[in-house]
Amino acid sequence: MQATMTRNESDDPLSSLAPFLRVKPDLQDFCRFGGTWVSPHEASGGAQFHIVTRGHCVFEINGHGPVKLGAGDTLLLPHGDAHVVRSVSTDGAIRRIVTEFRNAIRTKSTPGVAYDTELVCGVLRGEAASEQALIAALPNFVVLRSTRLPLAERLHTLAICISDELDSNETGSTIIATNLATALFVMMLREHLKEVPPASGLLALLTHRSTSHAVLAMLREPDRDWTLDLLAKASAASRATLVRSFRKLAGLAPLAFLTELRLGFARQRLMTTNDPICVIAADVGYQSEGALSRALLRRYGVRPSKLRLGKSG
Repeated sequence: MQATMTRNESDDPLSSLAPFLRVKPDLQDFCRFGGTWVSPHEASGGAQFHIVTRGHCVFEINGHGPVKLGAGDTLLLPHGDAHVVRSVSTDGAIRRIVTEFRNAIRTKSTPGVAYDTELVCGVLRGEAASEQALIAALPNFVVLRSTRLPLAERLHTLAICISDELDSNETGSTIIATNLATALFVMMLREHLKEVPPASGLLALLTHRSTSHAVLAMLREPDRDWTLDLLAKASAASRATLVRSFRKLAGLAPLAFLTELRLGFARQRLMTTNDPICVIAADVGYQSEGALSRALLRRYGVRPSKLRLGKSG
């Protein structure tokens, strides 16, 4: 079903991203560290995040130098790459990190020393394939600094509230903290997209007037039998203009981009759900399981059975 777009949304392409900012954080770790410490994180299938609620720490990832994070900052790794979060100081022996469980949240600490850094960590999930596509379109890592955003005071207050809820051990504290984190991430992603306009790819297409409506249509109905004429009509542009804009911003023609989008949706669902392959095929616009299988083999070099629940690696 097509969504109704207001005049303001039509005039402001960034507003059209609102339906795709519905992200839900899965809070997993509540960390309180002191002294010298190192917390390595393996690669995962989801977008990992770290919210610094108090103190300072350093983030390191292959290919990038150390990045210092302070209270109110959030680190997002959209592709779940392996990385390390550590203390700012590297002097002295590295403290042992102890893990306990409370209200389905892992609490991590460095016994024998007062903590000076506090983090809330977990995985960021989109509520649907379209939201996951938006997250996946972000760079390998994004540092959202509350001090640089217009909403700094509000964001920092949210971060403290999340910490306080997790620390309270009250009934429903995890649910409340999760909802607060959802609001924090939506606000931060919105501000990030305003401050750092994307140069290419999905985000650029979504924030560019000449292509945003066509991409939104694809995201809403990936299973529809789209043609270039239909996409041009959705964009209120000529076919030639639409093709030029897509090639400039994404390096692909509209229908080739649609194929990439569909296969990306299918790959993600195969790796993270138990949905039948025939259902996934229909949902992303393929007429049969075999057609999807052949397309995935051409694009990724593997069949659906190998992608199922992350078996490709």
